[in-house]
Amino acid sequence: KIAVETVEKLAVKAEMNEMLLKTASTALNSKLIANHSDLFAPMVVSAVQNLKSLDNLLQSIALKGVPGGDVRQSCLVPGVAFQKTFSYAGFDQMTKKFTNPKILLLNVELELKSEKENAEVRIQSVEDYQKIVDAEWKIIYDKLDNIVNVGANIVLSKLPIGDLATQYFADRGLFCAGRVHSDDLQRVATACRGSIQTSTNDLQESVLGTCGLFEEKQIGDERFNLFTECPVSETCTILLRGGTEQFIAESERSVHDALQVVKRAIIGGSVVAGGGAVELCVSRVLHDYALTIPGKGQAIVQTFAKS
Repeated sequence: KIAVETVEKLAVKAEMNEMLLKTASTALNSKLIANHSDLFAPMVVSAVQNLKSLDNLLQSIALKGVPGGDVRQSCLVPGVAFQKTFSYAGFDQMTKKFTNPKILLLNVELELKSEKENAEVRIQSVEDYQKIVDAEWKIIYDKLDNIVNVGANIVLSKLPIGDLATQYFADRGLFCAGRVHSDDLQRVATACRGSIQTSTNDLQESVLGTCGLFEEKQIGDERFNLFTECPVSETCTILLRGGTEQFIAESERSVHDALQVVKRAIIGGSVVAGGGAVELCVSRVLHDYALTIPGKGQAIVQTFAKS
């Protein structure tokens, strides 16, 4: 009890932004990026403070590594950013920048699929075969028409979006991206207030998300899709730059540690000095207290103080 009370007396309120910056800098001092703590500490504090809830910190703040370039080119994106996914012919014709777009999030495959193994269709004439082909095309075109009719400007899907759909959207001024990672898709849904659909039938405008600005931007050797000015400040992305994959991986671990430290400081509301200073002070207080205790209890407290 005395040790806890001593720590509480030594604690300093962590509500001030300056104290949080010092806390983040201290967490980064022993890391590989210690010389760049003036860049990463404000980035970490800003990322945590912008979140309305700290319950799912790792799901809300994404760390993306971009090989190449200088570490000082690392930046914080106040929204969602993810690397450009695999694309088909026609992608270059798409619009790469939108203001206040309507975003449709899907878990639907938008491409023609070949028949499964051992599939057998018996037909009696060429006309029957043509009916089967026409039915396949009608299914895919019905899906694409439903998406365009709902008013979406950007289409993101967890499953592949084929060359037919890519060209179809490009001709109508839409942007699409397939094979989006589920975590990135969920962050877009959270930030843009959209909902992920498993079917293109009966789509309503209420399921569409939105953001202030969408653009595809070149960062290093990679293309990134950026969703910023989102209506909900519940997610952000930190882009880490570096010369090698190993350096970026170490930077990611360092920033992760700093994020957790700042989170605990905000939740706890106070911080204490490091470097063993608090432990020495508590030990001294316990040693003084032990001298006032008669009998064997004194040895117990002194042993605890030494530890």
